[in-house]
Amino acid sequence: MQPTSTTPGSSGGAVRTEHDLLGERSVPATALYGVQTLRALENFPISGTYIGQFPTLIAALASVKEAAALANEELGLLDAKIAHAIVGAAETLRNGEHGDQFPVDMIQGGAGTSTNMNANEVIANLALESMGLERGNYPVVHPNNHVNLSQSTNDVYPTAVKLALHASISELQEAMAALSRAFLQKGEEFSAFIKMGRTQLQDAVPMTLGQEFSAFAHTIQEDVDRLSEAQKLILEINMGATAIGTGINAPVGYAEAVRRHLSRITGLTLITAPDLVEATADTGVFVQLSGVLKRCAVKLSKICNDLRLLSSGPRAGFGEINLPPMQPGSSIMPGKVNPVIPEVVNQVCFDIIGGDVTVTMAAEAGQLQLNVFEPVIAYRLLRGLSMMRNACDVLRTRCVTGITANPERMRHFVEHSIGIVTALVPTIGYEAASDIARTALQSGRGVYELVLERGLLTRAELDQILNPETMTKPQTR
Repeated sequence: MQPTSTTPGSSGGAVRTEHDLLGERSVPATALYGVQTLRALENFPISGTYIGQFPTLIAALASVKEAAALANEELGLLDAKIAHAIVGAAETLRNGEHGDQFPVDMIQGGAGTSTNMNANEVIANLALESMGLERGNYPVVHPNNHVNLSQSTNDVYPTAVKLALHASISELQEAMAALSRAFLQKGEEFSAFIKMGRTQLQDAVPMTLGQEFSAFAHTIQEDVDRLSEAQKLILEINMGATAIGTGINAPVGYAEAVRRHLSRITGLTLITAPDLVEATADTGVFVQLSGVLKRCAVKLSKICNDLRLLSSGPRAGFGEINLPPMQPGSSIMPGKVNPVIPEVVNQVCFDIIGGDVTVTMAAEAGQLQLNVFEPVIAYRLLRGLSMMRNACDVLRTRCVTGITANPERMRHFVEHSIGIVTALVPTIGYEAASDIARTALQSGRGVYELVLERGLLTRAELDQILNPETMTKPQTR
């Protein structure tokens, strides 16, 4: 593709002429991308979410291209000057520059070809500029012949997506760990506050508010660990597979060389899949990660349900905790304040849970030697990880750290609950305890009063057994 002198385009800006299999097109002279990216912009105005909105994916694509250039130079396939120009261009992208030059929609046909070519074209033109040449002077540095040498979209794209997911998982884990610590701190702060535990929305047995909040912390930390397990699985890559896993157009030794360089660049211990044909067709690791992400969403949403319920009221609901007020809650009801932060986190979780269905269907729909639906898989996973990270940060900073307790209201519920009769079962038996509970519920009388009236226990024995503090932990008999 020979560069041409720039001429005014239809939009009034200078253009350069590029061509591909389908013919010539005018590309904005200032664009680092080229004709194939331009076609993708026209073909896929779908989600409005473009590659440039995912810096981890751009960095991952650049890392793959840098590793490939070094491997090709090492094997004598690429001139050192061109290789070094490609490496420099890739490093520029990895440093976070030129994200606006990746305008292709994340959801696209072609199994990710448009994403790969977007990266190839941007890197080729950055390399040309570093050599003092014009953009589009592709005989010197060509997007396919040089930047994409020994590669195919079918090994570049899934490898880059895995690297981007690895980085995104780490970011989510940091946010979840911070949220877990915030809940744990509240658990310590609320450790002395007695309340009623509930099952099936009915009074159960006493516990402390600290135990409830510590449980929130621990369930989130469990999922940090589950994400680590999924993260390890995505260290297996299929670079060197090229089109379908046979390695066509890649030289002997390339797969190992590119893996070695990519491991050094990313700092990850990457593994070349033992069966590249299988690895190119298989999307099981994405299904696995999506399932873990759904698990995180389900559990976080349940916590938000609990926060909204515990703070309901403030006078006609549970009212056991107070969420920090973030905004007026109604356009018609003065004084109303809604639990907007848990509500928005709930909605993020719903979106991620729905995204798991998308990933499942896309993975199942793959045919023969390639799954062409990896773009929507990448979109849902990268978007889900990002949204979950943001949700965890918002929940921590704008809700959890500002939660306060209402200990008097919680103690009132404990003292007036029939649920404390459960503590009498080991002493007076299930039948007698059930009768006490039934009578108390029907008559409105207290458990203490009924037990003493029937001579089942002395007041001293009752005081010991029904002490709320002793009912929140195992007892020595």
